[in-house]
Amino acid sequence: MKHITITRLLALLLVMAGATSCEKFLDERPSKNSSLPVETVAQLNALLENFNIYYADQNPGFLHTDDYGLTKALYDARPAVNNFVANLLHAFWDTENIPTATSGDLLWGSTSGEWRDVFYANAVLANVDKVDGTPEEKTRIKADAHLIRAYAYWQMVETYCLPYTDARKGEPGLPIKRSPSFQEDLKRATLDETFQFLEADLKEALKINKPLVVVGRPQHWRSSTAAANGFAARYYLSRHNYAEALKYADLALSEYSVLQDYNVSTDMRYGNNQTVALNAGTPNASTFTIRYPYTHNNQINLVDMVSWKEFLYFRMLNYGSWWYIPSQELLDLYDKTNDLRYEYHVVEGYSYDRGMNTSPAYNYPGYIHFFKDRLPSGPTTAEMYLIRAECLARTGNAAGAMTAINTLRARRMKPGAWVNLTANSPANAVTKVLQERRREMPFGMRWYDIRRLNHNSDPSDDVIITKTFYPVNLTGAVTSQPPVIITIPKDSRKYALPLPFADILSSQGQLEQNKY
Repeated sequence: MKHITITRLLALLLVMAGATSCEKFLDERPSKNSSLPVETVAQLNALLENFNIYYADQNPGFLHTDDYGLTKALYDARPAVNNFVANLLHAFWDTENIPTATSGDLLWGSTSGEWRDVFYANAVLANVDKVDGTPEEKTRIKADAHLIRAYAYWQMVETYCLPYTDARKGEPGLPIKRSPSFQEDLKRATLDETFQFLEADLKEALKINKPLVVVGRPQHWRSSTAAANGFAARYYLSRHNYAEALKYADLALSEYSVLQDYNVSTDMRYGNNQTVALNAGTPNASTFTIRYPYTHNNQINLVDMVSWKEFLYFRMLNYGSWWYIPSQELLDLYDKTNDLRYEYHVVEGYSYDRGMNTSPAYNYPGYIHFFKDRLPSGPTTAEMYLIRAECLARTGNAAGAMTAINTLRARRMKPGAWVNLTANSPANAVTKVLQERRREMPFGMRWYDIRRLNHNSDPSDDVIITKTFYPVNLTGAVTSQPPVIITIPKDSRKYALPLPFADILSSQGQLEQNKY
């Protein structure tokens, strides 16, 4: 049997994938000292088992949405707190400066982002037939790797490329990486070719034949039939294929349909409170206690996060700003008296934690699910109920849509007449389902939703975002100039985030930047 060397593959596994350096897109060659011989399928399996490598979705797309509520008033209250240049550029769609300010883009990155995941999936696929293991084990490993690669490509194509339409299918997609070789062309395939590659991976991933629950224990972190079906449901919804999306959502729920019940103390709880001093040293000095939800213990707790029992496939939005600022529009969607999502996840006074507790203190909430910067982003049972509801509504079954959505709401609302929504038409059902999606999955799914809603055949659900703020540039907000009204129309090319400038440069002309 041959010794197979997979560069950096198990070396990174052993150090738990902690690097976040600014290596450029698949350009940094691994050290010879980090190569390890791989001889068995068990070693490849160990790489795929390590959820710490794959779970973080470091996507800045949420900053571009109407869920993110950095307003002029909030900025003026404490400019030093909110002058994160990259956040400002993303929040106000400055595609000219984003590529320079965010050259270390963590979603695109080769050491901590989706291209790293593609590299590992390709390394497994390139070597699984050369190592010891049974045919059944190898079939499983291949399907796992295809799911990882498909998920990574979906994240990137839905972030850096224009939304797919027949008119745009020839627009730039992503480089197609079929192997771990550094010699592959970095030229961007077309959008159509990228989706063909992604969907072929998805079809291979759907061959996974492993339950999510093994010996009574859900393995949320690892690929399973429920994970593949859940991702397929999300994928086909994004392509407006409601029949296929419904099919796969139902398949996922038929295997695993557990929901957290926000009314039950064993399912939901508060973590450690934090007492903050306000206006210290002034006549208005006081204290405020911030109540954090569920798993917040002033530390990152991966065990708590991976144990969230709704996950079909454990992935977390993990963006380093530490403040998901809810817009007033988002806050107004909640029944603040009866919706337990508002009670648990909208944390009053969170601005004090972010440094707005003095001279004078400024009170504004934050949205928190687990730790301060981590929100669920992988497919969940809750998302499957929402997909089922939307697909039924869009195909004319308003009553069925409301049954699906009310199953979820019964686990999210205090008991009462307000739990069960009704709809007087399929169009009305679609509106109510989309509002519920936004309440249930703010930030993490909103960018993807806006992209697909603005490019489907239904103009009634279009989302036109308008914000008023100072002009921004590479130094931050330009407060010496008056505020401007900024709008992103439904057909804007800014729905594709720009690629990092440093990676364009290091590709030596192979990578093409998006045109605006």
